[in-house]
Amino acid sequence: MKHESPPSHLDVKAFAQAASEIAGHDLLSKYERLMKETQGLGAERPLNWSARGELRTDEAGAEQVWLHLTVDTSLPLTCQRCMGPVDLAVVVNRSFRFVDSEEAAEAQDDEAEEDVLALSQEFKLTDLIEDEVLMALPLVPRHEECPVEVKLAVADPGFEAASAEKRNPFAVLAKLQGDKSS
Repeated sequence: MKHESPPSHLDVKAFAQAASEIAGHDLLSKYERLMKETQGLGAERPLNWSARGELRTDEAGAEQVWLHLTVDTSLPLTCQRCMGPVDLAVVVNRSFRFVDSEEAAEAQDDEAEEDVLALSQEFKLTDLIEDEVLMALPLVPRHEECPVEVKLAVADPGFEAASAEKRNPFAVLAKLQGDKSS
């Protein structure tokens, strides 16, 4: 099934039981936290997403609810090396296992290889998409190779002049010591 935007609320358990798949695209402008990260740039850029539900049976024979999420987009960020604009491709391909409560999710999340989330009637796929894109961003966005020469040395032009003007305290002591010996 094709959607423009993710559904506002998704019954993940029913979605998984039906082995449903949905996909679509949004504009970055619909994601407030992503727009803050891009400093308001790229509002018209597409964010493509897809979600697939699945029921699995664990070793004990219990049903497990899974959601597989794929997202791809390109975000206009600021290169922290040259301070110029850099477009970064972000691709997310994650799977989530859902359990009945927040307590169960918290208890199992540390030990599980996959992310464990709690089932909720208020589950918002848009929030999960935005969270995952934000977590996929590099800590320090930068070009592979900056388009401009990057000055990697720093010098304060007044530093040398200030150092020359300061009196050397040992020179003063030497002068005093010289005066005593005469």
